[in-house]
Amino acid sequence: MPENTSRTELSALGEFGLIERIASRVHLQHASSIKGIGDDAAVIDPQGLHQVVTTDMLVEGVHFDLGYVPLKHLGYKSVVVNLSDVFAMNATPKRITVSLALSNRFPVEAIDELYEGILLACKNYGVDLVGGDTCSSPSGLVISVTAIGEAKQEDIVYRGGARDNDLLVVSGDLGGAYMGLQVLEREKAVFTETGAQPDLVGHDYILERQLKPEARKDIIGLLPSLGVKPTSMIDISDGLASEAIHLARSSGLGVRIYDEKLPIDPSTYRTARDFNLDPSTCALNGGEDYELLFTIAQNDFEKIKGNPSLTVVGHMTDKASGYSLVDKQGGVHELRAQGWDAFLRKH
Repeated sequence: MPENTSRTELSALGEFGLIERIASRVHLQHASSIKGIGDDAAVIDPQGLHQVVTTDMLVEGVHFDLGYVPLKHLGYKSVVVNLSDVFAMNATPKRITVSLALSNRFPVEAIDELYEGILLACKNYGVDLVGGDTCSSPSGLVISVTAIGEAKQEDIVYRGGARDNDLLVVSGDLGGAYMGLQVLEREKAVFTETGAQPDLVGHDYILERQLKPEARKDIIGLLPSLGVKPTSMIDISDGLASEAIHLARSSGLGVRIYDEKLPIDPSTYRTARDFNLDPSTCALNGGEDYELLFTIAQNDFEKIKGNPSLTVVGHMTDKASGYSLVDKQGGVHELRAQGWDAFLRKH
């Protein structure tokens, strides 16, 4: 919640007053966004491009905890997680809509703070906010964001295009967001029990990975410059193992991942050990990294070799070989999807 002491009840503005307040802060950046907030619907000129549409919902108590998540960060993250899905189609996000369900415990100032993050994400990624909806909620906060992207038909990449022996490549590093969540949950528990102030020193990187992730727009620009087009692609929201299995299953293949190849930041590794967790398990199953996982042809290896943003972590296999993980000693184990499942777990 915002730290300032002023509080304006949502009832003082009403739904239309809140919409007007939000609309006054929005400035459209794309000529193809013909009409944004202020009419019954937005108007978009696709200009001959294929449109890519995705929706994601964040529910208080399921996907986030306002006990330690600042509203500005939450607004930013709610946009980024949707843009990541557009990038995973090898498309460019252009527009979003945002819908909120709000309880009366949120004053106008809290919504202003939430939209600071939303509009910052729009600015950073060159995206127009063109609409949405607001309604009351009997309890917590619900945020639903729809992202609309564009791409030439021939540029779009699906999950189901991988081929046997294609290399499995991941951007960035893994497990940091999960370990950031562990630190936040631990410090919340300590505060609740003892009142002691949170000790977050030394955890800046993994906390940012959890609270303010970034979508990998840079990778979508990098790959064409290297002369590489992925054969399949997905973003890592539910964990590397889960997403690799998605690619394999969609492509009618198996997949093999090598433990020794997993890219893990030193701060993630160190914090995992402090929690008596296996860093590799965190990298495989943690989720919320929002890195891109994709497959490329074997003969494209030299084009990405040595690039600090990309790591080959495995390869696709024939379907009969199944989903496997090779440990550091060369032992082969079944690869299982143990990451986030919205219907089974609570963050």
